[in-house]
Amino acid sequence: MHARVVAPMAAAVLGTVALLLSPTSDARAGDESETTVIAHRGASAYAPENTLASIDKAAQLGFTWVENDVQRTKDGELVVIHDDSLQRTTNVEQVFPGRAPWKVKDFTAAEIARLDAGSWYSPAYAGTRVPTLKDYMCHIEHNHEKLLLEIKNPELYPGLAQQILKQLGSEGWLDQRHLKRLIVQSFSADSIRTVHELRPAITTAYLGTPTAAQLHQFARFTDLINPSYGSLSKGYVSAVHSFEGPHDKPLRVFAWTVNDAATARRVAGYGVDGMITNKPDVVKAALGSN
Repeated sequence: MHARVVAPMAAAVLGTVALLLSPTSDARAGDESETTVIAHRGASAYAPENTLASIDKAAQLGFTWVENDVQRTKDGELVVIHDDSLQRTTNVEQVFPGRAPWKVKDFTAAEIARLDAGSWYSPAYAGTRVPTLKDYMCHIEHNHEKLLLEIKNPELYPGLAQQILKQLGSEGWLDQRHLKRLIVQSFSADSIRTVHELRPAITTAYLGTPTAAQLHQFARFTDLINPSYGSLSKGYVSAVHSFEGPHDKPLRVFAWTVNDAATARRVAGYGVDGMITNKPDVVKAALGSN
């Protein structure tokens, strides 16, 4: 479906691109209690990121939305990890010392299952594993959580978007009940376009900050524009909201990665619809104190 620009806003949006993209500290008096708070890689300030422990921690803190990153092993298994290398968040250097640079794509699922993905964060999490997407989805279901799933580094993994869709279908996450709890995002516009074309019922999000003049193109295949909070202004958020996406609703904005109270209040003043954060409790408290 083609995007529609809300008529009264169109001329102002496209005629004042420079103004829209300029930072501003003006606060908007909106209902910020409705801002969606998403736990980034789980509650990653309090547990090792992208692990089952991190999504358990988010649930314990009372947050239902979690974000993750999906990549692929050498033998084709989908796993949840942020970096394209295993080096930062596992003990891969000790277990496989001769296999630098320790890329995810160069290790089998069985090899990755041997790695400790928790000790780097804290001894309390020693023995934590890199989850497969299958195990992660089962855990999300058990916790009754909602998922903002990122297709990570698709340029390294041909067909990654299609494989993720197949896995989501196998886990029962493409029925109407689960689709309300799922958003698929990526920095790759091609990947998000592919998801929309293959499964148009899925809510999609583009990670980045298209110019106001480009928004009509993105609105053909994405429901959200999710930029870094540092690139945002009140005007830009208004510009995004003035376009309708493929599901005939105004585009939304989830900003990342907001981790302190002052930033949360400032970004809420821009009118964003959600914030992605390592510290969901801090952000929620800040929004509630306005």
